[in-house]
Amino acid sequence: MNGRQQRLFILGTSLVPPLAVLAAMVFLWGRLLRWSDVLVFAIMYVICAFGVTTGYHRLLTHGSFKTSQPIRLALTVAGAMSGQGPPITWVAHHRRHHRVADKEGDPHSPHLGDGAGLRGALKNLWHAHLGWQLDPELTSDPMRYCPDLVRERAMRRISAWFLPIVLAGVLLPGLLGLLITGTATGALTGALWGGLVRLFLVNHMAYAVNSICHYFGRRRFATIDESRNVIWLALPSFGEAWHNNHHAFPKSARHGLHWWELDPAGGLILLLERLHLARDVVRVDPRRLALRERGLSLVGEFPVD
Repeated sequence: MNGRQQRLFILGTSLVPPLAVLAAMVFLWGRLLRWSDVLVFAIMYVICAFGVTTGYHRLLTHGSFKTSQPIRLALTVAGAMSGQGPPITWVAHHRRHHRVADKEGDPHSPHLGDGAGLRGALKNLWHAHLGWQLDPELTSDPMRYCPDLVRERAMRRISAWFLPIVLAGVLLPGLLGLLITGTATGALTGALWGGLVRLFLVNHMAYAVNSICHYFGRRRFATIDESRNVIWLALPSFGEAWHNNHHAFPKSARHGLHWWELDPAGGLILLLERLHLARDVVRVDPRRLALRERGLSLVGEFPVD
């Protein structure tokens, strides 16, 4: 997609899903919400959230683990169904973000806008959450930030077929609803809850990491950006909200660095490894973790993330 198509798509996916949420609320009040709708929504939410967090983010962007080509492609297609952009575009933006996080050039920092006080803060948060995707001058050159993916034929094809894949992500839950209930109503409400409502919620969980997790929360590590950990967002974002952890150790397969930090995406990677479906899983050395938490570092002893 070119810049204009990207903005139109973002506007469409920002306006249509909220209307679907309102329709879903009407259905809920009208007692048309069925157990099948909840099941279809949960299935699609999990598939698409793992596609973004495990596929787009930890696999394609940071190379936190390696896997077979079929699993790599399945995760990438699942990420595309989330509607957050073609994989090559998504990865280019995110790698650029890590290079200049919260500095000039960061595509979605909430700390670079004009204005002061509450109004300025809200304006900057809006930009980091969604507004940056509507910027007509937004560009992150794929050949500069992710030439590895540009050279990969499968990634080019998935990126080119992004819009049909998003549409399939709406039609698939409708088909699931039809198979489960055997009714046209089940198909319609399945597409509504598992397609449009899921699209709305999965995307805004991801957008919240860009905005909320660079503005509110706890800073365990003294990183050079404003990344923060937000505990209440950790589970719905599948572990992405341990964002300060992630900026301290970008290549780590797990963002939840302690046992109590819930990280479903990291858990999936470890499961794949245990099943011998993932390899070269990047872990943080415990000594390095302890030193970083104390604000110290061991220069030369450990590889740089």
